[in-house]
Amino acid sequence: MVGGKRLGATILCLVAIVGLNRANAQATGPLKLGVLTDMSSLYADNGGPGSVVAAQMAIDDFGGSVLGRKIELIAADHQNKADVGGVIARRWIENENVEAILDVPNSAVALAVQGITREKKKLFLATGAATSRLTGDECSQTGIHWTYDTYALSQGTTKAVSKLGVKSWFFLSADYSLGAQLEADSRKVIDAEGGKVVGSVKHPINTPDFSSFLLQAQSSKAEAIALADAGGDFINVVKQAGEFGVTKTQKLVGLLVFIADVNSLGLPSAQGLILSSAFYWDLDDETRAWSKRFIDKTNKVPTMIHAGTYGAVMHYLKAAAAAGSVDGPTVASKMREIPVNDFMTKNGKIREDGRLVRDMYLFRVKKPEESKYRFDYYQLLATIPGNEAFKPQEEGGCPLVSKK
Repeated sequence: MVGGKRLGATILCLVAIVGLNRANAQATGPLKLGVLTDMSSLYADNGGPGSVVAAQMAIDDFGGSVLGRKIELIAADHQNKADVGGVIARRWIENENVEAILDVPNSAVALAVQGITREKKKLFLATGAATSRLTGDECSQTGIHWTYDTYALSQGTTKAVSKLGVKSWFFLSADYSLGAQLEADSRKVIDAEGGKVVGSVKHPINTPDFSSFLLQAQSSKAEAIALADAGGDFINVVKQAGEFGVTKTQKLVGLLVFIADVNSLGLPSAQGLILSSAFYWDLDDETRAWSKRFIDKTNKVPTMIHAGTYGAVMHYLKAAAAAGSVDGPTVASKMREIPVNDFMTKNGKIREDGRLVRDMYLFRVKKPEESKYRFDYYQLLATIPGNEAFKPQEEGGCPLVSKK
């Protein structure tokens, strides 16, 4: 019996040593950040390889190390599948010592990643996801929703189009979290503006043929067809709507439009679209300077996801340095404490629910004859202050928010 006790104590001692050695390795080895994105499908131009470039630019600009540790960037393709994204996120955290996960341009995948990082107390910097649930019922102490969300997009685009006199709407929505939340948030705005939703239809992600959905939208006679989808789906539906003659009698309203989408469509097809965005490369001298560096590296126009990914990585590294730690909750707390200031965001503030509050912008896509140089696509219509663009946190349903 005594021998058994000694053996048990020896095993416990060895386990403790292994744990200590692993902790020491984590503390002295490279600090790993992971870009989890869509590398090859419908969101690849909006996030994808460009997000990896943007994150690396931030790491390089920061100096390449923090707290005496080299910063290492890894990346993976979530294939727009929540189970695949979840497996990668868990492996990164449990086996590869990844401290923060970035981007994730797919709301269903992002919600899965948020659950895992919440459990593991690691940072999730959601620079590519849209669903406002990330700072609502699914909020997290270590989750920061950085660039935009479905509520802000509806407040900008849907409200602006409603004020132009549009009263009847038809929703063509992607059949997953993004589409559902975009439609839900936009419906509230339409109701508040005195409009009416006369119909809706959901389409699978990555749909090649929108003919049956567009015929339903046409037959509804709605003044506006709201496109609650993104990336390749948005591009395909706009192209096919033009082919079917839909745009001759009905207004297309893109609820989540990226400048990469406009670039793919071309101004003859995209002209006149009203859209909301958190960033435009040609907004001022600072945005142009950063964007030139990005374009030189990629030969592509930067999206708001790319700019947001740079900003989130830079702010994370500043917070880790200021906190003297890479512990998830500690860094998340410091990120909330420090104001966000970069070429994209001025005096931004991360709220208790994890939402970065910053200005949003309302744009109109230029006509071909209005464009004077490469990527000269947008005309600024309005700046929407952050406190108007984003949902008040007391209305979001985040359980972290203090009850007063």
